[in-house]
Amino acid sequence: MSVTLQPVWPEQAELLKNLYSLYLHELSAYTDSLFMNEQGLFEFGGFCLIGEKSELQPYLIQYEGRCVGFLLVALPPFTKPGTDYCLNDLFMLRAYRGKGIAHQAVKELFKKKSGTFCVMQLQANERAVQFWRSVYDRNRILYEEENREIDNELCVVQTFSV
Repeated sequence: MSVTLQPVWPEQAELLKNLYSLYLHELSAYTDSLFMNEQGLFEFGGFCLIGEKSELQPYLIQYEGRCVGFLLVALPPFTKPGTDYCLNDLFMLRAYRGKGIAHQAVKELFKKKSGTFCVMQLQANERAVQFWRSVYDRNRILYEEENREIDNELCVVQTFSV
């Protein structure tokens, strides 16, 4: 399986913005805080920071040469205290889910970056919570998990080192 992570270049900002809209649309099933704008897109106010801050590192997930999703890695000061990285967002297009591609993308990330990670999921997004637990189990990663309220949302937060 040919899965790679490609850093997002400035000329790919529109692609990332469109992928984020799809991602936020999916998250809107689990929260009351996400809404479509007048142009029919889901957005969040901090999106512009992704291109401006070197501590926010987006990657396109490539499968057999085709973009199938993205992930966003945050570095301090955009992380939980005591961690090196926050795997902030992970999104796969529906046609590519359940095929092991996201698992492979996460493994590729762990090859690029080692240290202490934090990952958060909305508690209501049970599929995401189960996905991350399976990542830890498959890769024999010991992790700590806690339930916390973050920005008025119930979240599952995992911390681990690779």
